[in-house]
Amino acid sequence: METGGNSLPSGPDGVKRKVLYFYDPEVGNYYYGQGHPMKPHRIRMTHALLAHYGLLQHMQVHKPVPARDRDLCRFHADDYVNFLHNVTPETQQDQLRQLKRFNVGEDCPVFDGLFSFCQTYAGGSIGGAVKLNHGFCDIAINWAGGLHHAKKCEASGFCYVNDIVLAILELLKQHQRVLYVDIDIHHGDGVEEAFYTTDRVMTVSFHKFGDYFPGTGDIRDIGYSKGKYYSLNVPLDDGIDDESYHYLFKPIISKVMEVFRPGAVVLQCGADSLSGDRLGCFNLSIKGHAECVKFMRSFNVPLLLLGGGGYTIRNVARCWCYETGVALGVEVDDKMPQHEYYEYFGPDYNLHVSPSNMENKNSRQLLLEIRNKLLDNLSKLEHAPSVQFQEREPDTELPEADEDQDDGDERWNSDSDMDIDEDRKLIIPSRVKREVIEPETRDPVCSMGVDVSPMPIDVPTVKVE
Repeated sequence: METGGNSLPSGPDGVKRKVLYFYDPEVGNYYYGQGHPMKPHRIRMTHALLAHYGLLQHMQVHKPVPARDRDLCRFHADDYVNFLHNVTPETQQDQLRQLKRFNVGEDCPVFDGLFSFCQTYAGGSIGGAVKLNHGFCDIAINWAGGLHHAKKCEASGFCYVNDIVLAILELLKQHQRVLYVDIDIHHGDGVEEAFYTTDRVMTVSFHKFGDYFPGTGDIRDIGYSKGKYYSLNVPLDDGIDDESYHYLFKPIISKVMEVFRPGAVVLQCGADSLSGDRLGCFNLSIKGHAECVKFMRSFNVPLLLLGGGGYTIRNVARCWCYETGVALGVEVDDKMPQHEYYEYFGPDYNLHVSPSNMENKNSRQLLLEIRNKLLDNLSKLEHAPSVQFQEREPDTELPEADEDQDDGDERWNSDSDMDIDEDRKLIIPSRVKREVIEPETRDPVCSMGVDVSPMPIDVPTVKVE
């Protein structure tokens, strides 16, 4: 296993990590609408694989506490959060001006339980950051999270609330520097924009660039003011394979870890960079994708693993199951065990899928130029910028319900299984209701940008060119 310059002692065996995994059994019931490529059901499929491969017994399983309005307002504008909280499919026609203002509509539709969905996936990411901050785990996983396109005041690219920014803000309470790495095929624009002017968060995004959503992420976008050179963008072309990907990923990340020396890492594992994705155009294998997880894990820095894109949902489940095994240091069999979604994975019923023979448009010369340019940018950074500490804000209090204590029959109720047709609409309750006793915490600032007290940073509401 390759390691980097910032490796810390990893314990007596040098392999095992204490892993904490967030999962809400209701998450697979949310439904964006007929024909929409984003299917939260993929999270339930992933969980079923984890259960039947026996991986759940190797980690703590927690049901996330839903994020409250005040938690979401640490980054998002309060009027935007209020809109998400109150809009419903029945009332949306009366709010056309706000729908346009907040970019809610076709790509980001209003659906039953929308705000509960946002609370759930954000709650898992924030909760993972809290657990890492307290040293309760080495790696926290929230496959429902990773929605990297959401902005301070608007939805974008199937994303409503930016759980990643919220998790990073939580990590910044404990750590001087946080690294964000994004291997989704789409540029991690929402996260980059949020931290574009700070040297406390470095963002590194590997993505398809050129006539592709969201259209941002040029190699020349490097950050601004204090954040100059703390945004790294790796623009890629169609058909990139495992070898070409890691020709860039490993040296760039090694240099980042050496120079930036983050106290914690957030890795967004969007699976739409896999070969054969419904919306993607890369040619990575599941093992090639997971090699990024393995490499980040090798640095022995507190690690938050999040989901993201991924629209061929059988492959998304395969990928995130395998990457959970990588996080645990457990190699899982290629032959898939019988489980409630087994028929999705025919005709081979294997965990791994072979890349296609599509053309790799990323020439070695192009890759060399990208690698040299980014390594040169990193050489201009001061090693490990210092941070002046002040009185710190209290940690977010998110008591976690341990799913292992739940009734097993309820967790594995076969009556909840979805029809094999992944495009068929799920039948769900018209409204998802939860009652949560809210712990008392200080109200954060909602309307003045990102509040990172006690170690403040300047965060723009729009990207500064």
